[in-house]
Amino acid sequence: MDVIHMPWLNRRLTVLASSDPSLVGIFGTVLDETRRTLTIQNGESQKMIAKNVIKFQIDGEPAIDGRRVCQRPEDRIHRSRRK
Repeated sequence: MDVIHMPWLNRRLTVLASSDPSLVGIFGTVLDETRRTLTIQNGESQKMIAKNVIKFQIDGEPAIDGRRVCQRPEDRIHRSRRK
């Protein structure tokens, strides 16, 4: 199954690219996901990142463009993509 259609909580996220250069290279465990944001924990700190400005990777899987997954997590998991 494609990683886009799986739950991301407690999985490792790495930001590969962003329109905000300060976000590139951030990594950590996904704590929460909303329609527009991801909250990740890196050590002692937590960061809330907007999905629409990042390209990221979950557990070493292929890169995901955040603009393609700006929807509620429950909708993203149950939605099938058109080919």
